[in-house]
Amino acid sequence: MSEAIWVKLVGTLPSLLWVVFATVVYLSLRGTIVQSLVPRISALRALGVEVEMAGQLIDQAAEVSETAVTPADRQGVLGRLEHAADILSGGKILWVDDHPENNVALIRLFRSVDMRVDTVLSTSEARLALGHGSYDIILSDIERHGDPQAGISMLRELERMVIALPVLVHAANFNPELGIDRRIFAATNKPVEIVHYVIDLMERARFGSPQV
Repeated sequence: MSEAIWVKLVGTLPSLLWVVFATVVYLSLRGTIVQSLVPRISALRALGVEVEMAGQLIDQAAEVSETAVTPADRQGVLGRLEHAADILSGGKILWVDDHPENNVALIRLFRSVDMRVDTVLSTSEARLALGHGSYDIILSDIERHGDPQAGISMLRELERMVIALPVLVHAANFNPELGIDRRIFAATNKPVEIVHYVIDLMERARFGSPQV
């Protein structure tokens, strides 16, 4: 073999060694790299929808409720949804509202993370649902069928039934200056805040903390 060929081989040896070294390192660390990506991949798959679709549902819910969603609000709630996907999966919500069409976007959003959402139109229907199934959270409006205190009356009914589930109020005409009933975990007219509160309550339920 000529001297020129030997010189050329010697010159390419460092590059070949780096390729071999990189290959060995990749094969050695491949399992660790994949495992580090699993939580994020699982969270994205558990969402059931693309993150952008979840963002669109948030925007639709805000539009129906006539509340503004800032870019920071949007980014924050989508980030929580992604990381709380496993906690939300399997959660059960009973939603009491005589206008469920106003909640379609949020219902779709919660169902997209594998939550069960049952909708009823009245307190009497809520009693039947609670008697035949178990739930983690009750979501309710305040005014129903012309009764401005229907939601509050339902709370007293829950007490008589000895049902201690946390109650979230989502009402377009909610006025925090009027105060919040002791049985209400939180109340708001902002869909983004409802999502945060649902995550908060499901975290408590999963980790065994007191709910109310």
